[in-house]
Amino acid sequence: MAYSTELVDKVREYLAKTLNIEVEEKEMFAILNFIVNGKTCICVSDDKLMLRFNPKLQDKLAEKYGYETMLMKGKVYKGYCYINPEGFEKRKDFEYYIDICLEYNKISKSSKKKPKATNR
Repeated sequence: MAYSTELVDKVREYLAKTLNIEVEEKEMFAILNFIVNGKTCICVSDDKLMLRFNPKLQDKLAEKYGYETMLMKGKVYKGYCYINPEGFEKRKDFEYYIDICLEYNKISKSSKKKPKATNR
């Protein structure tokens, strides 16, 4: 496992206290993905939180301590970022990040599932 089990447990405990959500955990590419109500919400990668949030918050979050831009093919991947451990040492900061992901999850679209190939 390439992700922090301590951080996973912390996220797991926080989500377990959250009402009216269904949580599924899925390991992909050495990242543990917390899928809330069928949509990617928050992930744990190494000792970092990987957030999925409202892209309108990108500039605000970029000013936060511990923020790390997520890049895909050299371009900023809006609505996603990493938060390094120093950015969520305080419980209120940790909860803030999880809460913005949960808020966005309510309005975000789920990714379209690819149809399964059929043998004909």
